Amino acid sequence: MKNNYLCSPKAETTKKDIDMQNEWFECKLEYDKLMENGTMKRVRGESYLTNAISCSEAEQHMIEEMKSYISGEFMVTDIKRVKYGELFFTDEDAADRYFKIKLVFITLDEKSGAEKKTRQDVLVQASDLHDAVQKLDENMKGSMMDYTIASVSEAPYMDVFR
Repeated sequence: MKNNYLCSPKAETTKKDIDMQNEWFECKLEYDKLMENGTMKRVRGESYLTNAISCSEAEQHMIEEMKSYISGEFMVTDIKRVKYGELFFTDEDAADRYFKIKLVFITLDEKSGAEKKTRQDVLVQASDLHDAVQKLDENMKGSMMDYTIASVSEAPYMDVFR
C-alpha cells in the first residue's frame, strides 16, 4: 500500500529532533500562475526553505506563508530535511539570492597530531557569488576554527521562512 506522506517515516520527528532548534525543510510547491498575457501556466517544483520541527509543521508553515501570495489552489509536493550548520541573512534589498557554501573545518587531534576535517554546509543570503563569500567571511570573523571553502553554489530557494 502506498503512503501519502510527503516525508518518509524515517524523517518524522523524534525527541532528539525536538531538542534541536535549527531544523530546516526544503519544500517544493506546485500551482497555477497567471502570466502577463492572461494565460495560466502550471509552476512545478518551486523550492522554499522553512524552519520547523517536523514535516507536518513545515507543510503547515508553507501553506500559511504562501496563501497570501498565490491565488487559487496550490500543493506542497515534496518536503525533505536539509542540514545547515549556520544561516546568514541580511536586510539588503540587493541580496535576493541564497548560496549554499560547503565549509571544511580543520582541527588538530591532540593525541595523534593528525589533522581532522569536518564538513558543514551554510546558507548565505547575498546578491551574487562574490557577495556570498564576503558575507560568509564577515560572519566567520569571530570563529576560533580554521576553515576552507570547498564549494559555493546558488541554492534553488525562492525564499526562506524563519
